[in-house]
Amino acid sequence: MKYNSLILLTVFGIASFAANADVTNAEKLALKFTNIAHQINPEFKAPSVADGKLFFNRKFNVKGKEIACASCHTTNPADEGKHIITGKAIRPLSPSVNEHRFTDIEKVEDKFVEHCNDILGTDCTAAEKANFIAYLMTEKTPSAKK
Repeated sequence: MKYNSLILLTVFGIASFAANADVTNAEKLALKFTNIAHQINPEFKAPSVADGKLFFNRKFNVKGKEIACASCHTTNPADEGKHIITGKAIRPLSPSVNEHRFTDIEKVEDKFVEHCNDILGTDCTAAEKANFIAYLMTEKTPSAKK
C-alpha cells in the first residue's frame, strides 16, 4: 500500500500547494478508491487523469438521450455548469475552484452512487471514482468567458 500512497502523493502533490480542506478530502477519497481498486485488481496502481477525463466526457444512453457528466458540468470541471433538465446552475466540480466541493466526504460518496446509477444504471467502480477525482483535481482554471 505504501507504493500507492507514494504515487498518489506525487500525482496530487502539486495540487496540495493551493490546498484547502476540500482538496485534502479529495486526495483522501482518491486514495480510498485507489486502495479498493487495487484490492479488486492488483494491476491498478494509481489513478489516471486521462482515464478520468475520458470517463467525465464519455456519453451514455439514458432514456434515449446521450448524456455525460460534462452534459451538466461542462467539458471543464472548473466552470459553472447547468442541469440539462432543470436549468439550475451547478457550482464547479473542481475543488481548486469551488471550496465547497469535497468538504463532506459522505455527501460525495452519496452523490457518486446517485449520479452513477442515474447515468450508468449501476454504481461506478472504485477505479472510475479514483480516476474521476484525479481528473477533477487537475482542472484549476475556469474557461475564459465569451
